[in-house]
Amino acid sequence: MNSQLTIYLTLISLSGIFNVFLGLYVFPRRSRVPSSSLLILYSLALAVYSFGYAFELNSTSTGEVKLWNTLEYVGLSFSIPIGLLVILQYLGRKPARAYRNLLFVIPIATWVLVATNDLHHFFYKEFALLEGSGGAPRLTIGVGEGYIVFSSYAFCCWLAGLMLLMNRWKQTRKTYRPQLLALILGQIAPMVAGFVYLFGIIPPLDPIPLGLTGSSGLYVWAVLANKRLTVVPIAKETIFDSTEVGFLVLDSTNRLIDYNRTAGRLLPSIDPYMIGWGIHRLWVELTGKSLSHPDLPKGKLEELNLTAAGGSRLYYEVRCSVLRHRDGEEAGRLLSLINVTEMKRLQMELEHQAYHDGLTQIYNRAHFVQLARDLLEQSLRAGRSFTVVLFDIDFFKRVNDTYGHDMGDKVIRHVVSVCGGRLEEDMLFARYGGEEFVLALPSRDLAEGCRFAESLRDALEHAPLVTQQGTVALTSSFGVAETKGSGETLDVLLGRADEALYESKRNGRNRVSA
Repeated sequence: MNSQLTIYLTLISLSGIFNVFLGLYVFPRRSRVPSSSLLILYSLALAVYSFGYAFELNSTSTGEVKLWNTLEYVGLSFSIPIGLLVILQYLGRKPARAYRNLLFVIPIATWVLVATNDLHHFFYKEFALLEGSGGAPRLTIGVGEGYIVFSSYAFCCWLAGLMLLMNRWKQTRKTYRPQLLALILGQIAPMVAGFVYLFGIIPPLDPIPLGLTGSSGLYVWAVLANKRLTVVPIAKETIFDSTEVGFLVLDSTNRLIDYNRTAGRLLPSIDPYMIGWGIHRLWVELTGKSLSHPDLPKGKLEELNLTAAGGSRLYYEVRCSVLRHRDGEEAGRLLSLINVTEMKRLQMELEHQAYHDGLTQIYNRAHFVQLARDLLEQSLRAGRSFTVVLFDIDFFKRVNDTYGHDMGDKVIRHVVSVCGGRLEEDMLFARYGGEEFVLALPSRDLAEGCRFAESLRDALEHAPLVTQQGTVALTSSFGVAETKGSGETLDVLLGRADEALYESKRNGRNRVSA
């Protein structure tokens, strides 16, 4: 055995020992390292690969070489998908179980093909040790289809991990970039070793075990150095990226330096190339409007109204927090987008219930009085006319007694539907109580009010309610009153309209009185 092979065997053996040590080093720290199981499996797989290759190099017969080559592929085949899963876990991406299982289909098939190659020669077309070669054992190897598939799979996995890590570079804060760089180099190492072996730069020895050992060492350093794993995957990925609160991180000059996935989902137009933009330019680009508080005071800034994918409206409260260094010096600001849709929906529902009639959804009496008083005061100050109309449904009690209260509710909703289609924009319409309704007609005098009331009376008379229980004919009696001048209150005006309404009833109903 020549000195070159001795040195190489020593390095490969040390690689195996190093990987076993790394697995043992991570094991007692598994409680605070979320990816510990994968790291331990990765290190042990590489240890199996290294020792298998070392024993293969020390073999003296084709049978021995095949035996250790089979063991070698146990480690090599499974280290590829496990390494990719380590990267995915670091990035906070957890593929579904079905996709994780798919990653192991080719490695399992590869090992089976290697173990049974003498039966089919699908992995190696030819595999034999040249007797008496001296020095490093020289193998006659004919590459089969299985070998090509596995080699392609391995490079694709390494390349995918590399691209995923590089894609995260710009979004990673400078504090954590050394860790990310170590993981990137850990992906590059086996790829470079693979190309060196493929092009025969250092024949006949395979540098891939050393490349993978370097990769394993870089992974463990990236994970455990300064306990950074407890900061990045837990604090940044699990909390920062997985929370339902959207975060925009600004530096001391109010420029964007980071954002989490939720913010990316809420603000679809945000993109990593915007990192470095000032918040005011960024906000206009993302929302189409300027920030309500340009100086970014601490606390609530504004409310953001967004449209979800399904078209529903979402409401987010934008809050600002000051970020400080350990010495208390201001480091930047954190804008939080907090989902308040449910609270906003409840607030709007309560407001609607407070102002609207539950059966008809038009204004209730209290809210009508509040709005009508304001309109009356404005009309009196401007010297404009102001008219109110009161009306109720004739013989409504007879409807309830004949058909029941459910039919009575249908009649009330029917009246509101008929009248609502004839209202003008500035008119107020409300349920005054029971089967009685009220309208406020700003800028209309008594004659105009009577004409409008007559149009409603005629419409109701000629629009009976048709139901499965039969057709219900409807008529209504109206009372109209106009303000007599300054000083008159809404209560007095409504009282005169009520007198006119009872005059309509005394005169036979289904008429308008003023």
